[in-house]
Amino acid sequence: MKTQWIVTEIDGKVASIATDYRHLARIGAEVAALDPAKVGSVGTRKISTAELQEFAKFLKWEDLMPFGTPFQLKVWKTLFDLPRKLYSYSELAALVGVPQGVRPVAHVVAYNPIAYVIPCHLVIPKESMDKALEIRTAAEGTLFKGSDLYLLDSIDVGAYAYGPDLKRDLIKLQLSEA
Repeated sequence: MKTQWIVTEIDGKVASIATDYRHLARIGAEVAALDPAKVGSVGTRKISTAELQEFAKFLKWEDLMPFGTPFQLKVWKTLFDLPRKLYSYSELAALVGVPQGVRPVAHVVAYNPIAYVIPCHLVIPKESMDKALEIRTAAEGTLFKGSDLYLLDSIDVGAYAYGPDLKRDLIKLQLSEA
């Protein structure tokens, strides 16, 4: 995967990871609202997907600086803390404590400023989770038993800010690590 990721950091804390500069204006506005005496440095750098994987392994929530509402931060923190596996939007909404709030949770997931590290790519539509379970059950007696990565090419993984193909690739990468 040849994707280049742009990491934006504020005083060494990760504020954004994206394939483009879409979050930079918003981060700039957030930083502008801070006391200038409390901000030492703001910078960006580009890294490869392999470098992102390594970088992400050692990050803790305290190493991140996502700007958002309390609800957004709650959704992102919940997602950050979850074991790395696929979740439906309805499962995530229940885990956040708002089982009837699937749409607001999905909106927050889509607005995630720290791609891959906060693994929004691991959240897929419930219908796709159901389809994967159906395929997995049918495959129990076949050669594919025990591996779910083959399922990704046969289900809709849902929308992703950087496109569904990259979402599939990131899911495969992250699930192969687990």
